[in-house]
Amino acid sequence: MTKPIPDIVVGRLPIYLRALSFLAAEGTQVTSSHDLGKRLGISAAQIRKDLSFFGEFGKQGTGYNVGYLREQLLRILKVDREWPIALIGVGDLGRALAHYGGFVDRGFRIVALFDSDPTKIGQRLGDLEIMSMDRLAEVVRERGIQMAMIAVPAKAAQKVAEACVAAGVKAILNYAPITLKVPEGALVQHTDPVTHLQRMTYYL
Repeated sequence: MTKPIPDIVVGRLPIYLRALSFLAAEGTQVTSSHDLGKRLGISAAQIRKDLSFFGEFGKQGTGYNVGYLREQLLRILKVDREWPIALIGVGDLGRALAHYGGFVDRGFRIVALFDSDPTKIGQRLGDLEIMSMDRLAEVVRERGIQMAMIAVPAKAAQKVAEACVAAGVKAILNYAPITLKVPEGALVQHTDPVTHLQRMTYYL
């Protein structure tokens, strides 16, 4: 039986992918774990160990082919395709996320917007119409959505997460400042800018 890959290792792969994408854009064809480590503040030994979980991608003394390693990480992370995403909560943060242009070229596209505020339902943001939460399950099924982003107030987030999972969503990125509980088999990642700011103020 294959040993599971540690989640902390999986969490570093997108960081490596981002660095490789920058290198490719600069026209760099070959890099090394040492060069990547200097860019990212991660030891060369750690980078080599992380990549070794997935195979051998470079040769000692010659380093990594940037294009090839980038393609392999895209495949491993399954972002060599485009993932449709539902965005729930179209307040200030939700609107900013809906307008953000950095998702598409990294494998994600917001394809549906939902809100519980009747005054917002029917409004359009770009090509998308804001829909009622009543349509969540129907739209998730029709558009093959497996991922959702939640940008609602903390008091509403747990209920929204439960509705997402019931509708068939398997992975949630939560912007609400609350820890969500989801059933086994569903994934949730939390991103609260305030907790990161508070972590930094400790050192100031």
